[in-house]
Amino acid sequence: MATLQKIRSKGPLLVIVVGVALFAFVAGDAWKAFAPQQSHDVGEVNGETLSAQDYQALVEEYTEVVKFTSNLNALSEEQSNQIKDQVWSAYVNNKLVESEAKKLGLTVTKAEIEALVNEGTHPLLQRTPFTNQQTGVFDKDALKKFLADYAAMPEQYRTQTGYDKVFNYWSFVEKTLAQTRLQEKYTSLIANSLIANPVEAQDAFDARVNQKDLLLAALPYSAIADSTITVSDSELKALYDKKKARYKQMAETRNIRYIDVEVTASEEDRAALQSEMEEYTAQLEAAPADYTSFVRSTGSEVPYVDLYYTTRALPTDVASRLDSVAVGGVFGPYYNMSDNTLNSFKVLAKASMPDAIEFRQIQVIAESAAKTQTLADSIYTAIRNGADFVELAKKYGQTGDTQTLTSNQYEGAQISGDDLKYLTAITTAAPKELLNLPLGQGSIILQILDRKDMQDKYKVAVVKRQVEFSKETYNKAYNDFSSFITANNTLQKMMDNAEDAGYRLYPMDNLSSDRHGVAGIKNTLPALRWIFDAKVGEVSGLYECGESDHMMVVGVSAIIPEGYRPFALVKDELRREIIRDKKAEKIMADMKAAGATTFEQYKAMENAVSDSVKHVTFAAPAYVPALRSSEPLVSAYASVAELNKLSAPIKGNAGVFVLQAYGEEKMNDTYNQETEEATLQNMHVRMATQFINDLYLKAEVKDSRYLYF
Repeated sequence: MATLQKIRSKGPLLVIVVGVALFAFVAGDAWKAFAPQQSHDVGEVNGETLSAQDYQALVEEYTEVVKFTSNLNALSEEQSNQIKDQVWSAYVNNKLVESEAKKLGLTVTKAEIEALVNEGTHPLLQRTPFTNQQTGVFDKDALKKFLADYAAMPEQYRTQTGYDKVFNYWSFVEKTLAQTRLQEKYTSLIANSLIANPVEAQDAFDARVNQKDLLLAALPYSAIADSTITVSDSELKALYDKKKARYKQMAETRNIRYIDVEVTASEEDRAALQSEMEEYTAQLEAAPADYTSFVRSTGSEVPYVDLYYTTRALPTDVASRLDSVAVGGVFGPYYNMSDNTLNSFKVLAKASMPDAIEFRQIQVIAESAAKTQTLADSIYTAIRNGADFVELAKKYGQTGDTQTLTSNQYEGAQISGDDLKYLTAITTAAPKELLNLPLGQGSIILQILDRKDMQDKYKVAVVKRQVEFSKETYNKAYNDFSSFITANNTLQKMMDNAEDAGYRLYPMDNLSSDRHGVAGIKNTLPALRWIFDAKVGEVSGLYECGESDHMMVVGVSAIIPEGYRPFALVKDELRREIIRDKKAEKIMADMKAAGATTFEQYKAMENAVSDSVKHVTFAAPAYVPALRSSEPLVSAYASVAELNKLSAPIKGNAGVFVLQAYGEEKMNDTYNQETEEATLQNMHVRMATQFINDLYLKAEVKDSRYLYF
């Protein structure tokens, strides 16, 4: 049980570990090939398919890992979607590495895993529950003891104690360790083929520490109007053919146009709620007999609990208005924009109360209620007559130790019944007061020892109601939108008539099927499925989505198949590039014609801008404020610039410029070849991970999860 408690206490940290190691995660036997003959496949890697059933099993297994390590009973939709994507990414990456490892003869044996566990230094092991509490280091003996205890336990006891969850988690870590080790071997093999050397180390050091201060004079491209530049279709096509590889995509995407209607409360809805809130406000002023029941009957988002609370426990909009209301006063109704609510509240009481209370207690339970009361009365009387509290507590199997209750421990919780009675007694009792408190399941002898950190606390009854749309408002919005869709059942019609009908048409390009919906709106997966089954120009039906407060219609404007993006879809980007190049040619010709030979002459040219760019190194691109642009060629020139010597015109990202170095310095750093080579080697390791991308491109990965999940 200590192990179980320990792993739960480290939940958030373990989630991070899971995320880092997920690259290596494959549920079940890590080396087992997935069954190729499945009726529903969600994806394919190197010709090997993953069935919907197997994918769901992977998702469920990892979901349980996350829930266990986070101590959660359920996950949000966003968390579930993240898990689906992580599991798919893990599956793909593992298949890629597994395939290459097989070709290279790389394996991970059981003996290697046992050696890693015995050594206990691998990062994954350091974050397991099997660590020494004093040193924080992985303790293989603690693991072995747990596994031995688990093997000897009856199955029913494993479940009752939660040991089965710890065991399942360890199994997950063990499999992850094997896959991580294989990845480490593969990336190490690639990285070690890129060996750092003394020359490279010296160059890297010089690029980082040698700095130049430069004067810059530039003619920005923005000084020439785009309309003055002519670009022919043949030029565009030639550039497309030259840079076609830039536009290769590995999966089909689609361009869409959509209308999203968010239903909000109408003026009639607001007026109806306003009238309702005015009635509740009048009832607050009339002082209902039971504020807890009254507030509950209003449908308020803030329940009333008959305890004194700090302002931290109150809604911020209520807390900010407390100074405007006397005890017994009512404030409202008022609208709060931040949470879209109408509000009224009544200050029932205000008192200086402790934020921390020290107390001790003895719990009293006997065979019957009568015997419990008799025993509690006896203990209470004995303490009042001078008996030692701690000794009596020990007599009944308790410690009687001092405990501390702070406001943070109960504020914001749902409190009623015996819990409310208990907290009321502790928070309102006087210092040194002794209480005999009967509760439903027994009695408690309470002794208040000290009251600390006195501050103002309040009892406030709050009626907070969301300004929501009515069923009638939703039905009207639905009928109006449905009529519009029926009348505009092609994309062109929808584009032509949306604005006149009061709807806004949104564009979304390069939509891929690995999304979990459209435009980040919840519950739009059915719309996504339709999009990837539709033809260009088609318009969908009406989709009800969001939190039952959105409606959507979608039209497909283009289909971009796997392979090279069509010329027509990249013409604008190509045109901008050609325009920039032609502007650069014109500016350079103007500079030559002007006969400028000094920095001041370039600076004096029409439309020129100038700047001083300081501390430029070759190791990082320079940002030029005058051009509002990052200019890597400034950094490149700085590495070879001679002091007070003017450069030739240079074509940059945002203009043509000349540079003149006027100062140089060297950072106060000492060259260490071993350190520099180690830094370069780490960079090579990071570069090795890029090989995974190359493997992905060759693996013909297909992702069809959107059809099923």
